[in-house]
Amino acid sequence: MITVANRIYVKREYADAFEQRFRDRAGLVDKMPGFISNKVLRPVNDGDPYIVFTVWNSREDFLGWVRSDEFVKGHAQSGTLPKEAFSEANVLEMHEVVQDSALPDLEPEPSGGPFRMH
Repeated sequence: MITVANRIYVKREYADAFEQRFRDRAGLVDKMPGFISNKVLRPVNDGDPYIVFTVWNSREDFLGWVRSDEFVKGHAQSGTLPKEAFSEANVLEMHEVVQDSALPDLEPEPSGGPFRMH
């Protein structure tokens, strides 16, 4: 199991539009093999980023998503905000799940080394 966190720095005046973008999302990721969940986390402190947090059965499942036609279609349908809506570049992080208290029998994700999208 892996997690993918996309940290997105949204200026306060664009927060509502950013959140609406996810409420109106195409939802194509929900049907992808290996997809477990998608959470959009709102920052509580000024200057902190939103986090779009997804959980996948495996790294290969996530790579299947980002390389799919559904990924391109889903992101095109989600709408775009102007460049000035963002205060910093987003940061994408992937983590291998070693332990999850909700899944005591979970086998740790094997170390897959550095992440490469292509």
